[in-house]
Amino acid sequence: MSIFQSFLLGIIQGLTEFIPVSSTAHLLISQTIFKIPADDAMFSFLVIVQLGTLVSLFAFYWKDLLSIAKATVDFRRSTPERNLGFYIIVATIPALLAGYLLKDAVEALFRHPMLQASVRLFSAAILLTLAESLTGKNRVLASMTWLDALIVGLFQIIAVFPGASRSGSTISGGMFRGFDRPSAARFAFLMSVPVMLAAGGYEMLDVLKMPNLGEFLPLLAVGFITAAVVGWFAIKWLISYLSKHSLYLFAAYCAVVGTIVFFLR
Repeated sequence: MSIFQSFLLGIIQGLTEFIPVSSTAHLLISQTIFKIPADDAMFSFLVIVQLGTLVSLFAFYWKDLLSIAKATVDFRRSTPERNLGFYIIVATIPALLAGYLLKDAVEALFRHPMLQASVRLFSAAILLTLAESLTGKNRVLASMTWLDALIVGLFQIIAVFPGASRSGSTISGGMFRGFDRPSAARFAFLMSVPVMLAAGGYEMLDVLKMPNLGEFLPLLAVGFITAAVVGWFAIKWLISYLSKHSLYLFAAYCAVVGTIVFFLR
């Protein structure tokens, strides 16, 4: 992998991590186009560069995250922020367990990037279509319960194995519980912070053991920084878009690209 390829992969990650079209699928397609070997180093790169988009989340939602964190550890009184912090914890548990138990299986799928990309894209297309067509979309986050959080958390497992879009899965999960698109997206993004942080931190341990770490670090840095910058703009655009538009555009895109990838694999 070259520095330029790392830069392009960072752009792709930043654009597609939050827009519900599966960042992993697009990175796997790009990996094939660039003829980058599907080895442990590439898997580590894909996970670590996601931490760049985690920086995007921190930058965009820093006020929310700070108030939620403070309220969550304050046991003196119940507030909407404290409740939201509790719901984020509830929603995070299923994905953390699935990610830990299925880590080897997920890494094995990355040995077949185009097949995995097509599976993710088709999964995203189906899920987004169902979420848009079968839901009421009239609730806001203030009405969330622990059961809502748990169910949305279970939807996040879909993004782990066999895998659709993380944002698409969790936004759809929120919409299946009746939340409007902006509320579902906001909770999906906030609840992704612990999972992305855990996955990136866990993979960082493997990266530190790599024999050619010095050569690999510049590639990670370029992808990481690029994904962080592009990701911030992607979040800003998507929140505005979802306040006025449906998910059908993203579903159609995933179906078309998934079909092309399936026949070209």
